[in-house]
Amino acid sequence: MCQIGYYRYMKLQISVICFCICVLFCAPLYAQTHLSVPLGSQVYYILEQAEAKGLCSPLSGVRPYTQSVVLAAINQILRSDKAYKLKETERAILEQYLNTFSKPKRGIDWYRGGFYAETAVGKKSVPFSTNMGVAVDISGSAGLYPDDNYLGTETWIGGYMINDLGNHVSWGVGGGGGLIKAPKKELGLYNTYYAGFDQGENSQYQNQEIKVYSEPLTHFPYTYKKRWDSSVFYFKNLSSYNSWPDNIAGGYYMDSELTASFLENKVIARLGRISHDWGATPLGSNLAFNQMARPFLGIELEVFPVPWFGIASLTGMFEYSNQQGIKKSAMTFQNAFSVTMMQFRFRNYLFFDFVDAVVYPKRFELGYISPIMNNFFYQNNVGDFDNLAMSFNLKAQYPGVGNIWGSFFMDEMKLNSNLRTLDRQMFSWQTGTSLSLPFLAFSSIKLSYTRISPYCYTHNRNYNPWYGSNQMETAYANNGVSLGYYLPPNSDEILARFQTMPIKNLVTHLQYQMIRHGADFGSSAVDGSNLLSELDPSGRDKKDVLKRFFLRDGAYQWLHIAKLGAEWTLSKAPLAFYGEAGVVHSFFTNTKQPANSGKSHSYRKIDTSEYPKSTGFVVELGIKVFPQQ
Repeated sequence: MCQIGYYRYMKLQISVICFCICVLFCAPLYAQTHLSVPLGSQVYYILEQAEAKGLCSPLSGVRPYTQSVVLAAINQILRSDKAYKLKETERAILEQYLNTFSKPKRGIDWYRGGFYAETAVGKKSVPFSTNMGVAVDISGSAGLYPDDNYLGTETWIGGYMINDLGNHVSWGVGGGGGLIKAPKKELGLYNTYYAGFDQGENSQYQNQEIKVYSEPLTHFPYTYKKRWDSSVFYFKNLSSYNSWPDNIAGGYYMDSELTASFLENKVIARLGRISHDWGATPLGSNLAFNQMARPFLGIELEVFPVPWFGIASLTGMFEYSNQQGIKKSAMTFQNAFSVTMMQFRFRNYLFFDFVDAVVYPKRFELGYISPIMNNFFYQNNVGDFDNLAMSFNLKAQYPGVGNIWGSFFMDEMKLNSNLRTLDRQMFSWQTGTSLSLPFLAFSSIKLSYTRISPYCYTHNRNYNPWYGSNQMETAYANNGVSLGYYLPPNSDEILARFQTMPIKNLVTHLQYQMIRHGADFGSSAVDGSNLLSELDPSGRDKKDVLKRFFLRDGAYQWLHIAKLGAEWTLSKAPLAFYGEAGVVHSFFTNTKQPANSGKSHSYRKIDTSEYPKSTGFVVELGIKVFPQQ
C-alpha cells in the first residue's frame, strides 16, 4: 500500500507541474527576458540606494528580481521627476546596467562571451530568442594564522542557455564544474542535546555526539557559501561522494528556471532552482529567508495587485547535507518547505512584511502549499510533526536620508514564560539603519545588531507515520545551511559597513563585525549553539540545564573582524577583478562554574589549548571572465 501511495503521490506531483507549465505557455506571447538576476549582482545594492533616495517606487521584498523588473526600475529612475538629483557617476552606472540587461545584439558577442539569435515560430510568428554563453570565475584565498597557514581556491567554468518565448515566458538552464579547496579544522565533539541527556532506550529522542569543524580557514567567518551541489569528488576515487573539499576536489552545480510575467510584472510565476532573499530589510539581512541559504527547486508565485499590497508564496523540496554518504545522510532528511509573505507598503515611507513558513517531511500537504491558509493553525489540524516559523519586518524610511528597520523571527515561544532565560524561547531579532551619503555616488553606511537565541532554527528529530522507523530531521535548514540568518544559534553580531561606488565600474566596501557565539565543542560547550542542536522535549519550563544566560553559561567565542574589499569591472574587456582582505581576531571567555548550570555566572577571557586566542590575516583575490552582472 505504501508503494502504491507513493506512485500516486508522484503522479499527482507531475500532473501539477505539467499544469503549471501549460498555464505559463498558453498565454499571449512576444519577446522579453524574465529570468532572475543573481543575488550577487551589484544592481540590488544600487536599487536599494535609489529607493532610499526616493528615486523610484517601493520595490518588492521578494528577491531575486527578474531582468524585466530591474529594467523597469532603472528606466523609472532615469525618467522620474527627481532624476535631476542623480550625480553624473550615478547616471553612468544606471545606464551601464540598463545596457547590461537589455537585449544583446545578434550573433556572437565576444564581450559578453555569448551568442544571441532571434526567429519567429508558429502560424502567428511568435518571437523566439536564444542566448548562449560561458563564464569563468577563478579565485585564490589564504588564511595566515599563528599556528599554521592555509590556502584555498575556487575555479569554476560554466555555461548557460536562455530562451524567451514571446513577451511573457522565459526559461533557462545553466551549469558547470570546478575545482575547490576550502580547508577546515576539526574542533571537537558536541552533544546534540547536552552532556548527560538521557531519555531512555526506547525514546525517539536520542542524544548524538557529532564532530564540529571550524569555518573555512581561508575565508572570513560566516561568509563562505559553497557553490557545488550534492557532494565533492576527490580524484583518487571519483565514485565516492565526499562532504567537504579539505583538499583539491571536483564539484558541479546546476541551475534552472522557467518564469512567466504578466500585467507589467504585477504577476510573476516561476519554477526554478535558485537562491532567494525575502524581506524589506537590506539584501543579506533577512532572518527568515536569506541569500546565504543554499538553492533548492521550488514553485513560486508573486502577485502585487495594488501598489500598497503584495503576496508571494513558494513551495520547494530541500536537499540533504552529505555528512555520512549519499544514502545514509539523505535517509533522515527528506523535507519540503512552504513559505508565504504578505507585503504592505505605504508609499516610500513605511514597509511591513509578515512571513509564514514551515519545514515538513515530504508529502503533498495542500494546507501548507496554499498561500491563503495559515500554517500555524493548520498544523493543529494535521498533527504536530512539522517545524513552523513566523517572521515580521518593519521598516521606516525618509527618502533622501535613509531608513531604520526591525525584524523578529519566531521559531518556538511560550508567551506566559520567561522570555529572557528559557531555552524554549527560540527566536531571533535584528534592528538596524542604513543612511545614504549624499556627497558620494550610491554610497551608504549600514549599522545593525542581530541576536540569535539558542536552538533558533533547530528542531527535534521525530518519528513520522509515513517514514516508518526513521527519525526525520526538520531543522530550518537546507543542505546543512540555515534558511535564515548566517549566524549559528546562540550568537549575536554588531555590524558596521560603508559601501560606495566612486566611479562607474568600481564598488568598494569597508566593514567591521563583532560576533559572539556559544562554543559548540569542548568541555564548556553551551547547549543550543549548533544548527543540529535538539531541545529537550521534557521539563522545558523547569530544568536548570534548559535556561540560558548569554556569555554567562559556558564558553563563548568573540570575533573581531575588519576587512576591505572591492570589485572592478573593465570597460573595454570582458573581465572583472575582485578582492577582499582583512584581520580576524578571536578569543574565548568562560565561567568558573560548569556550563549549562542554569545560573548566571561572571566570565573572564581565557587562552587554553581547548579554547585558544588567535589573530589571523585573510585575503582573497579573483577574476571573472565574461562576468555576469
